[in-house]
Amino acid sequence: MSSPTPLVIGNWKLNPTTSAETKALFLAVRKQLKKDESVTVVVAPPFPFIPDLTRLSPAGRLPVAAQDVFYEESGAHTGEVSATMLASFGVSHVIIGHSERRAKGETDEVINKKIHAVLKRKLVPVVCIGESERDGQAKFYGFVEAQLRSLATGLTARQMAQVVIAYEPIWAIGTGKTATPDDVKEMQLFITTVLTKLYDRPTGKRVRIIYGGSVKPDNAKALHEGGGMHGFLVGGASLKPDDFISIVRSVSK
Repeated sequence: MSSPTPLVIGNWKLNPTTSAETKALFLAVRKQLKKDESVTVVVAPPFPFIPDLTRLSPAGRLPVAAQDVFYEESGAHTGEVSATMLASFGVSHVIIGHSERRAKGETDEVINKKIHAVLKRKLVPVVCIGESERDGQAKFYGFVEAQLRSLATGLTARQMAQVVIAYEPIWAIGTGKTATPDDVKEMQLFITTVLTKLYDRPTGKRVRIIYGGSVKPDNAKALHEGGGMHGFLVGGASLKPDDFISIVRSVSK
């Protein structure tokens, strides 16, 4: 079975602050991408700028992701955005369960509902998991397994194969601390093992697993080659086109 195509997603979070700045950043990234890129590269801007960017990439050369979604289609849900709305603007991927959302009270049950809503609209869920700290007794593996079991609730093997798992240890997000390649490899093997137990070996190997947590140009190559994952979810470095493209190149076949 061939390895999944590497995936690198730039999570811009609450940046940039204007449409003009967002378009300029998008075009700067798109300009440096090779047409025959052996990596799927996706950027996730703030909600208001999604229509601007999908219009700038009508052929999907640089796909656009959403940073969150609501699980209902419509109704009295002030301020929410549905998967149907996102699909209508050409969004391809949706980040779900980011630690910053979990910190605001988002539960595993809500995350599971969002996954189902996104898959229903044939979008790709990028589901974030990860421990807040690493204890000496390795209890954090149990924490990660519980997250995996919850997000997989009600998903068939075929649906699960469409999901991207983004392993982001919370202690490494925006802190400058980074998991070692050995840490990442151990977690990749663990996640694959859990998915194999939940489904079967082919499904466990088909699910793309990417790493996030202070990924930078100077550590991306080592993390990719030693970590065994299928790409990265990049935060701060994705706002610097040269740095972001350098990370993309680090996973290029």
